[in-house]
Amino acid sequence: MMTLKNKKKYLFLTALLCSGVFVNAQSDKKEDMITTKPFGDSERHWYGIKDESNLVNAVPNQPRYEESDYTKIADNMMLFQRANGGWPKNYDMRAILTPEQQEKVASTKSILHTTFDNETTYTHIYYLAQVYTATKIEKYKEACIKGIQFVLDAQYANGGWPQYFPLEKGYSRHITFNDGAYMGIMNLLDKMISGNTNFSFLDENLKAKVKTAYDKGLDCILNMQIKDKGQLIAWCQQHDEETLAPAWARKFEPPSICNGESVDIVLFLMKIKNPDERIIQSIQSAVKWFADSKILNTRVESFAIEPTESKYKKIKRDVRVVVDSAAAPIWTRYYELGTHRPLFCDRNSEFLYSLAEVSLERRSGYAWYTGSPQKVLDKYPAWQKKYAPNTNVLN
Repeated sequence: MMTLKNKKKYLFLTALLCSGVFVNAQSDKKEDMITTKPFGDSERHWYGIKDESNLVNAVPNQPRYEESDYTKIADNMMLFQRANGGWPKNYDMRAILTPEQQEKVASTKSILHTTFDNETTYTHIYYLAQVYTATKIEKYKEACIKGIQFVLDAQYANGGWPQYFPLEKGYSRHITFNDGAYMGIMNLLDKMISGNTNFSFLDENLKAKVKTAYDKGLDCILNMQIKDKGQLIAWCQQHDEETLAPAWARKFEPPSICNGESVDIVLFLMKIKNPDERIIQSIQSAVKWFADSKILNTRVESFAIEPTESKYKKIKRDVRVVVDSAAAPIWTRYYELGTHRPLFCDRNSEFLYSLAEVSLERRSGYAWYTGSPQKVLDKYPAWQKKYAPNTNVLN
């Protein structure tokens, strides 16, 4: 005999199927399942890094909701949502909060320290949209629309987005590709204007505003692409919010050509159907840069060391670059503007040109190499054949 709990889950899953969250009946295309995986970065920060500035910190053995407890997780999101519609970062949306934790979070609604960093805000908006689509519970729709309005309010006139909004002092005012902030927003807006069934509740007025924000965001991406020695290349992690030039972020994150963040930009541009000549040129230029800047016969390996205390953490492993003729192509995180040399940096902002020169704490605690550009190179042949059949930049 079906228990009451199982019956509720059965009815909820039936609602999901009927709503199109699992399957879009019109296009027969599978949509994303409701999952908290996009919140993994914030969860890791909350549990792994003790931060006295947090609203609340995790208690020992903090209980968590099951992934299937969609409405309870959505209620948590609404609790953390600030009065301006955005969210603070680095909390676990599946945490079953103690009464004291709930009271503390609820008391901070008016604090406007809200962000897109660490996959925040745009992920909450999409989760709430999915839960509303499945349940038709009005409060989730209202919270979702409030979040969408926050995204629209945060956009600069030039089309970019800061890391934090309202604007704060320091590099968080820069237009930020780092940690997926900018492209997370753009992918969310793309869902809204491309017929994703989880946003079918948006009225025409709001959809028009979203389309305008999307178009401005796309134009800003193209305007920020670095032009070096007369050639378009790729993008930086952060760009100045006024000049759009590559900009410093943290002391070890210099203005440079940043391959990792550029990958998500190019993959996004490649998804655009019937791209115009400017978009085609942007993709072609970035693909050529990825091909030209690849590093062969090189592998980065991690190895155990005697535990060493630093100002920030205990270090148990180090990394080094080794020669390996069988290694797949890799790229450094940064390439120097002008020289195009692989670039490294330390907490004193000194430019370095090999991983070995970086201090142990930063060398082992930061991703200085990436294999991500290969994703673009793998997708390029099919895209080029369809949209640029007469110009293969890899030949």
